Amino acid sequence: MSMNVADVVVTTASGAPQRLGDLGQVLLVVNVASRCGFTAQYEGLQKLQEAYGDRGFSVLAFPCNDFGGQEPGELEEIKTFCSTNYGVTFPLYAKVHAKGATTAPYDTLNQVEPAGDVAWNFEKFLIGRDGTVISRFKSAVKPQDQELVGAIEAALGA
Repeated sequence: MSMNVADVVVTTASGAPQRLGDLGQVLLVVNVASRCGFTAQYEGLQKLQEAYGDRGFSVLAFPCNDFGGQEPGELEEIKTFCSTNYGVTFPLYAKVHAKGATTAPYDTLNQVEPAGDVAWNFEKFLIGRDGTVISRFKSAVKPQDQELVGAIEAALGA
């Protein structure tokens, strides 16, 4: 059974509510952290944004401090870190909890098979334009991994 997250409402960096389905794009939802062994994945995520953004794709980054306290900063600090160090142009959202007492979108995404809380920073969920969750990728799957790239291209109708 596939899960649809089109009606899930998240909080933008400016504090405004945003319904995922209103974006009308193929989305890659990622919980991010600035002080993690996987932080260098920001570079690969930005490359995905540049490669597919004009085709209706967007990375959505959700800073999260749930894993090893690796994202302790305030949102403005995080945004500056991402743009300065990795040239990030994709949207960063308000900080979330991805495990335990989770917040949107993870309260829903953690039900995607294999169900369970996000295990670490930089876990990725690929979502189709219609809000259907297509795939879940663990943290060790790099943004340029062929399985992930292939899934994005398939979702975009490449």
